[in-house]
Amino acid sequence: MNNELKPTVLVVDDELQMRRLLRVCLEGNGYKVIEAVSGQEALTELAHRKAEIVVLDLGLPDLDGVTVLKRLREWSHVPVVVLSVRDREEDKIAALDNGADDYVTKPFATGELLARLRVAQRHAVPSAEVSVFRSGNLEMDFTGRLVKLGGKEIKLTATEYSLLRMLVRHAGKVLTHRQILREVWGPNYEEQTHYLRVYIAHLREKLEIDPSKPRLISTEPGVGYRFLEE
Repeated sequence: MNNELKPTVLVVDDELQMRRLLRVCLEGNGYKVIEAVSGQEALTELAHRKAEIVVLDLGLPDLDGVTVLKRLREWSHVPVVVLSVRDREEDKIAALDNGADDYVTKPFATGELLARLRVAQRHAVPSAEVSVFRSGNLEMDFTGRLVKLGGKEIKLTATEYSLLRMLVRHAGKVLTHRQILREVWGPNYEEQTHYLRVYIAHLREKLEIDPSKPRLISTEPGVGYRFLEE
């Protein structure tokens, strides 16, 4: 592949061995790799060089990764996949709430990381507003506010529709409880996670073949939910 046609990924990690591992993995799968070893260097690189996606460690020597995310999101929408040894729910939520598109913990499976990168890139730049979303046997007509499963209309309440619409609009991306509650219910409901659990259960009952083994709406334990595209 011509080097100019390869998507550029900025790897931000202060550990040399990890950068080497990621370079081999990413270059072997069609990416051009640039590197940064600190938060400030990452911000400088992104300000002066074009990157299609960022792989960001949280434990950097100068700035915490969440601080890098906050500063980056002041002026850039480049997709960011966090790759960190931190596996606490609080760390995942903080990263996602502050602009990360996804979160992968170390040690990681190469296939999973590559898949997460592809999803983040796919949804990085909003395409022209589409009026109909299709995934598997699910069809969602935004203009008519209709939801069909296997061609049969599914009746949703206004809240169920708003919740599904948000999940679908961010398909493939983890949405935290707080993000969903803020958008669907409003800023005063960010801590009311029981509302969310109830409505997710309602959607699964109506959309999933087996609600106990969901294939469309995935739970990210302690963090939030993800709509899985087929």
